[in-house]
Amino acid sequence: MTRTDTHDQAEDSGPGGYAAARLRLLTERARSGPPRRSALAGLTDDWLAGLFAAGAPGARGVSLVAVGGYGRAELSPRSDLDLLLLHDGSAPEAVSALADRLWYPVWDLGLALDHSVRTPAEARRTAGEDLKVQLGLLDARHLAGDLGLTTALRTTVLADWRNQAPERLPALRELCEERAGRQGELQYLLEPDLKEARGGLRDATALRAVAASWLADAPREGLAEARRRLLDVRDALHLATGRATDRLALQEQDQVAAALGLLDADALLRQVYEAARVIAYAGDVTWREVGRVLRSRSVRPRLRKPASERGDFVRRALVGDGRTLGGGKRATERSPLAEGVVEQDGEVVLARAARPDRDPVLPLRAAAAAAQAGLPLNLHAVRRMAAGARALPSPWPAEARQQLLTLLGSGRPTVEVWEALEAEGLISLLLPDWDRVRCRPQRNAVHLWTVDRHLVETAVRASAFTRRVSRPDLLLVAALLHDIGKGWPGDHAVAGEVIARDVAARIGFDADDVTVIATLVRHHLLLVETATRRDLDDPATVRSVAGAVGSPGTLELLHALTEADALATGPAAWSSWRASLVADLVERVSAVLAGQAPPDPEEAAPTAQHERLALEAVATGAPVLSLRAQTEPPAEPSEDPEPMGVELIVAVPDQPGVLPAVAGVLAMHRLTVRTAELRSLDLPAGVDGSVLLLDWRVAAEYGSLPQAARLRADLVRALDGSLDVSGRLAERDAAYPRRRGVVAPPPRVAVAPAASRHATVIEVRAQDAPGLLFRIGRALEDAAVRVRSAHVSTLGANAVDVFYVTQEQGVPLPGEEAVAVARKLEEALRA
Repeated sequence: MTRTDTHDQAEDSGPGGYAAARLRLLTERARSGPPRRSALAGLTDDWLAGLFAAGAPGARGVSLVAVGGYGRAELSPRSDLDLLLLHDGSAPEAVSALADRLWYPVWDLGLALDHSVRTPAEARRTAGEDLKVQLGLLDARHLAGDLGLTTALRTTVLADWRNQAPERLPALRELCEERAGRQGELQYLLEPDLKEARGGLRDATALRAVAASWLADAPREGLAEARRRLLDVRDALHLATGRATDRLALQEQDQVAAALGLLDADALLRQVYEAARVIAYAGDVTWREVGRVLRSRSVRPRLRKPASERGDFVRRALVGDGRTLGGGKRATERSPLAEGVVEQDGEVVLARAARPDRDPVLPLRAAAAAAQAGLPLNLHAVRRMAAGARALPSPWPAEARQQLLTLLGSGRPTVEVWEALEAEGLISLLLPDWDRVRCRPQRNAVHLWTVDRHLVETAVRASAFTRRVSRPDLLLVAALLHDIGKGWPGDHAVAGEVIARDVAARIGFDADDVTVIATLVRHHLLLVETATRRDLDDPATVRSVAGAVGSPGTLELLHALTEADALATGPAAWSSWRASLVADLVERVSAVLAGQAPPDPEEAAPTAQHERLALEAVATGAPVLSLRAQTEPPAEPSEDPEPMGVELIVAVPDQPGVLPAVAGVLAMHRLTVRTAELRSLDLPAGVDGSVLLLDWRVAAEYGSLPQAARLRADLVRALDGSLDVSGRLAERDAAYPRRRGVVAPPPRVAVAPAASRHATVIEVRAQDAPGLLFRIGRALEDAAVRVRSAHVSTLGANAVDVFYVTQEQGVPLPGEEAVAVARKLEEALRA
């Protein structure tokens, strides 16, 4: 259907004709993207022009103007119509009647409308008071009526914008930064707002406004294409949801990806992230240039020198000391930073004699110098290096390796410098494997970043630990490469080991160092997973880690890498509790690597508190418990101790159902279990009966801890059957509002082979939910196995719980019985 066809139908049939033509246009599969947006704007233009002509035939002194996104002819299927009815003030009653004739048909069709009725003076005054109104008027486009009125307003608004740019642009930048702080960065969010997040459509519009000021201009390469991609995604999102939404929710991503002809939701997010990265980088460069121009305008030019001093002035200008120019104008100062690299105007640029085509190390040297100085790389310098860059030889020369290490070890400034190199393709030239992780999403709420940014962030975190390891160079490279395997199928640690071995050799490390880096990448999750999911008192646990690590030096590096990786993941991935568990494991493994044998777990003796609680439980015939806060010593004497959770000790006369009863009561009181140890306690001679001792670490989900007396009372009722724990948890779960979301994968239960000589280790992976440990405990109770210890780990929505179980006699389960228990537990969790 041509624009003429839709125009005729819209005019012939009135609003109904427009609605039908609009529907046909939006359902045409052959037309999408910019052609459809343009056609939709044209169709709407014709319809509104027809309404205007019918309401004000031959009217003068009044015009209809499209502003904002409609003014740019960027109409998505559910976009607002931003309209201004402009008039000269001579006939207010007629204008009011015309407004009704325009607005009501729009509302009758259910279209969103943002409208105003103003004279040019009112429009100008409102723009001066409201920056958002002024931005909308910069895209004003005439639709109908008095063209001269619209043209005059456009000219005036543009002139005002350019004249007021020194005051308005800082306000616009502040608006962008405030929005970014509120909405986050589009290039890292799993459910991003395509319009409001940093790097989104609002920022692209802001860059157009900066260009319209004539004060600075954004880098043009790739910017229009990035904007087009985000608009295409928004179009598909509007059609998929039938709503005017800019948030790309998880449940809509597969449908949007299919509508755009993409493989899956990951491919969609990667495309969105790529576009956002282009816009965000262009914004960084543009706002730096705005700041530079405004600073230069604020510096008063020097007065001309007296004639007696003019000769010396000319000599300095000719020598080029960078301080003055002819006429008293201050020259640009250029301070050397490294070979071929200088600082100028607060940026790192290339020296005049630099030859990127003959100096393959120059990009790394410039990047390292910029990061060390805490300065941004100049856009034109990066593009000049990219234009003349060539691949480094393999292995790299020693200088290249040292410059990479300097860049990685520079801390927070590394991020901005790395992004500048990546924007122009230099990172892919240096590290070809980087393309597989570039902008790759991580569908885990724990992760704050895409894979590539997480790797850089890990190197930034690792740079703070370089003083505590003997080989900081190996730590930094391993940090940069530890997740490089996420771009390949299969276990990313296994794939990453192969890639890291190749990259480390190419960078120029010797065979021994290459082996250490590959080992760090292969086992970068070993310490935290073992510490949080295995029994550290079991000698098999410590020996297995020692065998994988191999040497004290590698263990030292792996400890630092583990912490850097967790800190770079997000706040949920690291805590004082996790840090203490990892440190405990490292200490035990260090002892084994030094030749000491790990102590037998059966040798651990109960404490005096354990015995006291056990005797009280026997005497009363009921459970007794103790709650005690656990803290970590502060890093500085002036700081308060950091909370690590609460130690809960429960002594119960031996009876069935203890584990599910305790787990259920804790879930009812909104207490999260971190670790759980259970064992039978031998009582002193002369005391009859046996006692189960539970030594757990718990934390409150929110709010304060419940009183111990309340916990004990509910536990007594749970054990005697008067408290329906299962029903109470089901009621609480039913009270939560049901929201659409991604369907969680089914739980998986497996037996960990050869994990312990003293017990069978069963690992449960499931969606975290209130009462999960209660359900697991009940299923294990039904399977007639004893739980010796439990190690609970939750990352985001995923729970990984590990249980050490034995037969009643305290020995591991036979192989077939262990598999059968795991299968029954999985069936119970899936029910």
